[in-house]
Amino acid sequence: MSDFKALGMDERLIAALAAQGIDEPTDVQAAVVPAALAGQSLIATAPTGTGKTLAYLLPILQQIKEEDRTVQAVVLAPTYELAMQIAAVARDMSQRAGLGIRVQGIIGGANIARQITKLKEKPQLVVGSAGRINELVRKNKLRLPAVHYVVFDEFDRLLGDELGADTAAFVRLLPDRAACQYLLVSATAPHKAVERAESLGELTRIEIKDEESRLPENLRHYYVVTDFRDKIGRVRRLARRLHIQRGLVFINRLYDAEKTLAHLRYDGLNVDTLLGSQGKQDRQSALAAFRAGRTTLLLSTDLAARGLDIAGIDYVINLDLPDDAAQYQHRAGRTARAGADGAVITLVAPPEQKKLAGIAQSLGITIKKLRREASADDSHQKAPESKAARAAKKAQRAAKSQRTHVAAQARKAKAASRHRNQGFQGLHAHSRKKQAPAKPAGKADKQRH
Repeated sequence: MSDFKALGMDERLIAALAAQGIDEPTDVQAAVVPAALAGQSLIATAPTGTGKTLAYLLPILQQIKEEDRTVQAVVLAPTYELAMQIAAVARDMSQRAGLGIRVQGIIGGANIARQITKLKEKPQLVVGSAGRINELVRKNKLRLPAVHYVVFDEFDRLLGDELGADTAAFVRLLPDRAACQYLLVSATAPHKAVERAESLGELTRIEIKDEESRLPENLRHYYVVTDFRDKIGRVRRLARRLHIQRGLVFINRLYDAEKTLAHLRYDGLNVDTLLGSQGKQDRQSALAAFRAGRTTLLLSTDLAARGLDIAGIDYVINLDLPDDAAQYQHRAGRTARAGADGAVITLVAPPEQKKLAGIAQSLGITIKKLRREASADDSHQKAPESKAARAAKKAQRAAKSQRTHVAAQARKAKAASRHRNQGFQGLHAHSRKKQAPAKPAGKADKQRH
């Protein structure tokens, strides 16, 4: 494994990486960085979590002319979350390295007037969605004559049927598109997307298939056989039994989300959704709560969760079976990141078992049946607990013990107080008896006197 200096990286960026504990490039970075610095346009495919974002940002940040206050690089992303994540990484690297490169995120759904105002600060790197960038270019608020570096992050989606038209329109708006350097990255490379990419010119193909193409060894895989109608209830029982701290639950259909959300919330779980149909503010709020630990489960579709990098996800639950091995890999890549423990639990109805076995074979992984004892609520099942879950259980036991101790002390204090009060009440009664006014003299008494 070579170091970043051998790849031709600037010392300032190397120091910025070292400050974050990054001393050696990943395989995809070792392949992409020198090729990008050499001016090659390329298609790079590598699994989720292997450092693709830095693979293209590092050479771009190194080559942007700091004194030129025009937009020199554009990164397109398919979702708001991914675009903002990329912009944050670029901004952080620029600041750490002391480059002074201005970065701006431009995404649909955000306030366009504020974006226009922000453009007056003259960013050199723009990250966002093709639709909103196209709109600003047509309004003559964003100018692209100096753009030389163009990145399609998750190009399989950007060149797919849903977003392909906006992406193609963006390319047509580039004044000198033939002279641009194109860097296309993704975890998968569907034939249709690769075919459409060829219209950009000659592209060098980089494909990572070695150790990094495998799911990490610290990631455990399980399946649970259950009827379709029982899947939501099974998610509830798993969440409680495994003491999930931060779980990502994948569903295939948007219209199932509300029903699933309602059922899980009714059962008392802290659940939220991350869906492409939600507004920007709702998605931001859901992600913030999930990152902060206020939400235990986050229901999401594959499109909404693409490219998300959230620390501390201990479980991924496939409520709906992934369509294929690539989709399983995308989902599984949300957990067990950076050496942390993680587990994927897939709920399968009996007719789906054969398909899941095919996915496991394609990925070269073993998916074990989640063991359980004959119990209606599965409460006696030996669960594959993560370190975080075990720590949470220990903390809960300690808290319970503390509450029991406090309650016992409170009962003793209450009993002592009751005993003291009884003594005081006796005194008060005796005092009242002594001070009681004499009864008026009756008629018989008067006659005696």
